[in-house]
Amino acid sequence: MMETLVFSLLNGVTYGLLLFMLSSGLTLIFSMMGVLNFAHASFYMLGAYFAYTIGATTGFWVALFMAPIAVALLGAAVERYGLRPVHKNGHVAELLFTFGLAYLIEEVVKIVWGKNSVPYGIPDLLDFTAFTLWGTDYPAYRIFMLLVSIGMLGALYLLLKKTRAGLIIQAALTHPAMVGHLGHDVPRIFMTVFGIGCGLAGLAGVIGGNYLVTDPAMAFSIGPIVFVVVVIGGMGSLAGAFLASLLIGLLQTFAVAIDATFGELFGWAGLGATTEVGSISISSLAPLLPFLLLVLILMVRPRGLLGDREF
Repeated sequence: MMETLVFSLLNGVTYGLLLFMLSSGLTLIFSMMGVLNFAHASFYMLGAYFAYTIGATTGFWVALFMAPIAVALLGAAVERYGLRPVHKNGHVAELLFTFGLAYLIEEVVKIVWGKNSVPYGIPDLLDFTAFTLWGTDYPAYRIFMLLVSIGMLGALYLLLKKTRAGLIIQAALTHPAMVGHLGHDVPRIFMTVFGIGCGLAGLAGVIGGNYLVTDPAMAFSIGPIVFVVVVIGGMGSLAGAFLASLLIGLLQTFAVAIDATFGELFGWAGLGATTEVGSISISSLAPLLPFLLLVLILMVRPRGLLGDREF
């Protein structure tokens, strides 16, 4: 029991922080433009593929820095030459643009890297056991993911709260006209924030692509969960996204760890009317739980956990 609790807690926090790395960029972009970027998870996928390609030549550690920068530059170019011209047509046009962009990126990935998964593996330097508890080995790479995620969280906090550039970005997100009157280039600020958001998604792809899987379907497998995180946390709230990411990460991880059915938990196995329900395992419901939580949150608190705007 204690073994399951400890390892599920570690895995849940690691997965939750990976979700936050993705959702934080999406939250910044929504705060800036008021539109949900449907292509955001595609930049996560590009981060993994870029790291795989760059790492094959230079090694993982160079790819760890270069791939997110490449994704950030690509994201900035998308905002400057794609979203900015579309912006004058309203949020619906922006939404459709990012929706189409997501499919475009997926098809480009299939053309360049193929339709099957690529062998993007864990670097040899981190491919060892960090510690052993109750006879179970815990991989060092998961500890590395945890440390990178915490480092990203700290860097994002320092950037937004402790630097002059961060104060300008925060002001531009809420009062762009005032910032423009003060002599700052608001469109350039928006482009920078969009690039940073995409770069964070790319970083999540670099450290998550070899932890999960790197294939053309990875964006659409994790994308809906990221949107759920943003909505549950509250639209535009970084603190809410952080809380929701950890909540969903822990919820799914603990659900997977519970190797029992409803019948075993509640004594329904022998009841004829509930035999089918009783045979359902808790772990099989793990993919459903974030969406169930989303529905419940929207019913009781439409603005999300820490959001200040309703739908």
